Amino acid sequence: MPGSITSVAEVTHVSRHGFWLLLGSEELHVPFTDFPWFRAATIEQVTTVEWPSAEHLYWPMLDVDLAVASIRSPADFPLVSRVTPRV
Repeated sequence: MPGSITSVAEVTHVSRHGFWLLLGSEELHVPFTDFPWFRAATIEQVTTVEWPSAEHLYWPMLDVDLAVASIRSPADFPLVSRVTPRV
């Protein structure tokens, strides 16, 4: 039986341009230009993030799932949601 994941994703800084996400020893910038559904989110919504597996992140308050690879290389994932964020 596999053990539970003990790694925690942590938002370390939020600015008007995006936010920084710490995943273990790697820190990634999540710019609002590439991830616009976070732009209208509250600090609580952005900082409530789960890291259920090494390559998957989930923001439950926003119902947003992202592959870590899409944050590392947004140009490799050109599709952008056109859904208006819920306020």
